[in-house]
Amino acid sequence: MRRKDWATRLAALLSAAEARPFHARQWNCASFALAAVEAVTGNRPSVTVRPCLAASADSAGFPRIAPAFARAGDIVLAGDPPRLGVVVEAGRAAFVGPRGLTTAAITECNTAWRIG
Repeated sequence: MRRKDWATRLAALLSAAEARPFHARQWNCASFALAAVEAVTGNRPSVTVRPCLAASADSAGFPRIAPAFARAGDIVLAGDPPRLGVVVEAGRAAFVGPRGLTTAAITECNTAWRIG
């Protein structure tokens, strides 16, 4: 279930992460996705690390949806290279990049998870 103030909390996360560069252990696509879920729901999901990002994300228990139906706050997976991100507005998602957040069209995503 989404918090009443989820949009404000997600915006605060995006603002704080805007210039935060990728770090393999401390700030990567998985930690960004977990932080986004926590901002939206108020809870940090338990995740089991699996051989691929999609399987790891599935372990959090959120239902998969087609990326075309993803809305702000939902988690997405884009390929080449595989990375998790969060939908920030209709048709766009944010991802952790080498110098901070980058955005991409939702059409570049192949999987999405409904959060809350």
